Amino acid sequence: MASASEQRAYRAFLLLWALVGSIKVLVAAYLPLFVDEAFYWQEGQHLAAAYSDLPGLTAWMIRLGVEIAGGHRLGVRLLFLLLGALMPWMVVAITRRWFGVRAGWQAGALTVLMPLSATLGILAVPDVPMAFAALLCLWAGALLLRNVDAGGALLLALGLLVGALSHYRFIGVIVVGFVALLLLPEGRRMLRDARVWMALAVGIAAWLPLLAWNLDNHDAGLKFQILERHPWAFQGEGLLFLVIQPLLVTPLLFVAMAMTAVRGLRVRGAGARQVLWRYFALIGAVSTVLIFLAGFFTDVERISFHWPLPGYLALLVCVPLLLERWPRFWRRSVWVLAALGLTVAMGYYVVASMPSQREQLAGSKHYPRNFAGWRPLADAVRDELAQMPADTEVLAGSFKVGAELGFQLGDASIKVLPHELNDRHGRTAQLALWQLLSDGSRSAPQLLVLAPGELRYRNLLTYYHQVCERVGPLPPPRVVSIDHGYQRFLLFRLPAEKQPGPCVAPAMAWINTPLPQARLDGVVEVQGWAFKDGVGLRGVEVLVDGQVVATADYGAEQDVTGYWKISTDPNHPHAGFSARLDTTTLAPGQHWLGLRLHGTDGSVESWVEQPFEVPAR
Repeated sequence: MASASEQRAYRAFLLLWALVGSIKVLVAAYLPLFVDEAFYWQEGQHLAAAYSDLPGLTAWMIRLGVEIAGGHRLGVRLLFLLLGALMPWMVVAITRRWFGVRAGWQAGALTVLMPLSATLGILAVPDVPMAFAALLCLWAGALLLRNVDAGGALLLALGLLVGALSHYRFIGVIVVGFVALLLLPEGRRMLRDARVWMALAVGIAAWLPLLAWNLDNHDAGLKFQILERHPWAFQGEGLLFLVIQPLLVTPLLFVAMAMTAVRGLRVRGAGARQVLWRYFALIGAVSTVLIFLAGFFTDVERISFHWPLPGYLALLVCVPLLLERWPRFWRRSVWVLAALGLTVAMGYYVVASMPSQREQLAGSKHYPRNFAGWRPLADAVRDELAQMPADTEVLAGSFKVGAELGFQLGDASIKVLPHELNDRHGRTAQLALWQLLSDGSRSAPQLLVLAPGELRYRNLLTYYHQVCERVGPLPPPRVVSIDHGYQRFLLFRLPAEKQPGPCVAPAMAWINTPLPQARLDGVVEVQGWAFKDGVGLRGVEVLVDGQVVATADYGAEQDVTGYWKISTDPNHPHAGFSARLDTTTLAPGQHWLGLRLHGTDGSVESWVEQPFEVPAR
């Protein structure tokens, strides 16, 4: 008969699990695909045993979800949501077996609330099956420490199999598990059993498809994951990792997990409770410390905040034992802060899924560019294709554009130009295998789609010239501007044959004054420079909130070729513009200052807008 405290813990867990799970499904149904998800979808449309960036499981799960639920984003994420919903129950099962029913429901509830674990499944990414595999191995290790049997060995084999098919990083989970077991007398005894080694043999065999892919492709995947994406040199930015982690798991819960690890490592005794606490503490501590140290030497450009999650899940199993000893105020504070942290994390995804809310983040470092603008882009592409010959092909500037457009258009075979992003994300080899890496040659009309925001501004002109070398001079583009231009696409109608002549590139511009976020009152001067390689500009218009408010005086002497050394605009050094902006006609509050650039070839290109404030009068 369950006690009253156990029943309360059960009801709290069930309520949280159902509520958070329902919110996750709603968010997953409306949140646009993250660019990596779109590429995994593309991989799922080209089924294979392994891929350049990952083993096969993520792509297989997406393909199965799409076959079950259709080509909607919820279909892409379906199986990931299911795994995310299962994991709190797994934590419950592990905890209650050795630490009691009430502790089990509490550990499960903390798994539901901790932002890193709570949001698992909203995105169809390999970290979901990898975390699931880590929990399977954690569970199996705990069973085998107490009694080696066929059931525990099968569970270990399953975890190792799923992990090997999830991500290269699962090797780290295996290493941490071995270290923890070797440090425990019970673990060393366990590793002497043949049934455990049979499970390990299954796990080793699961890596064979990935190894075969690398052998067939000059180790491209291994080189990227181990060498090319990581500097392997000390980086001070690694300190940010130490700051971000307590925020992502919420500060008090982070402290609780740290104390759980320390106390677990000090526990003595041969009882099941003591041995298992040491085991979970070792897994969590070794994993987290190693990842924190690696953060100073590994890739800091791409998202890595989720890497310590398997270690955190191991520590969550024991956290209820620690919280029992805390005063009521601090116990409640852990739950409250975890709930607030989850609210913030879910809130970010909700904002990213709503265009009207996402627009509010434009210009900030939190702007979710990788979620933004794909449907408007697809609509514009369909419109352009309807006006072009029937044999027109779509050509994307990078794998991001190709994959996202592919998902929107239902076409997993959009060709892609060489791009530094393809290399930086380990996708070039895969695109080449699919014969989707274009050198720019063509025998039919093409609609070229570029995303300038993917590059640092200082590299943009060089990139435009590289595109010209491959496809020829660029015709006047159609500009698709989303969220004040912070997500911006350029669409070019390329003829069936490459045209001769010097490079004609999209326009470039900069507003020197006023600065972004400036407070403007009265009549102010708008000054800057603009140019368009190959043909030049014939005029610049100044816009406020999308409406023309002034025609700038264009052609003032301002030589920018000292920086843009390869620029071929015939107007140089007369690239400056100026205009007077009367802010007295504007309502108090925030407004957006933009430019419209008119090329001598008839092109009309809107530029990225910047915010300014008109004070109350």
